[in-house]
Amino acid sequence: MLFSCKNDLTVIQSLSITDSVPDEIAYDIELMYSDSGKVKAFLKSPSMVRQGTEDPVVEFPDGFKVIFYDSIDRPESEITARYGIMYEAEKKMEAKNNVVVRNIDKQEMLETEHLIWDRKSGIIYSDVFIKITKPDQVIFGDGLRSDQNFESYEIKNPTGELSIYPDDEEKK
Repeated sequence: MLFSCKNDLTVIQSLSITDSVPDEIAYDIELMYSDSGKVKAFLKSPSMVRQGTEDPVVEFPDGFKVIFYDSIDRPESEITARYGIMYEAEKKMEAKNNVVVRNIDKQEMLETEHLIWDRKSGIIYSDVFIKITKPDQVIFGDGLRSDQNFESYEIKNPTGELSIYPDDEEKK
């Protein structure tokens, strides 16, 4: 009696592939970012998925909200989006899908589909279409760069009704 065995190379290779199962999954999370005992930002999300690799990545597949605080712990601005991914080593967070940034004091709102928050430098930026709504005007552009509190910003290729002399009455 003779028996034979045949090894299929693709079957053998598939057995050695490791599943990319997340290291951590959490629900209803709240994270605080502080510096020298002062709260700088507060992040809230329905879910978080963390992949522990050489370059750790944290995903917020169900969206998130980040609130930034001023020096006396008052909410100053906030960012919300339907999806987010944080690159921990780079200290950057990418927001996608229905991204909204609000400056609470100035009552200004930024809307876009893609935004990056660089935690190291404290800036937010986008290279896609943006819309800024102010109490008295709406401005459109092809991207922007701003401080994370959305206090001061530069718009790429701005369009809309722009006030050239905001302190003056209407010029005739």
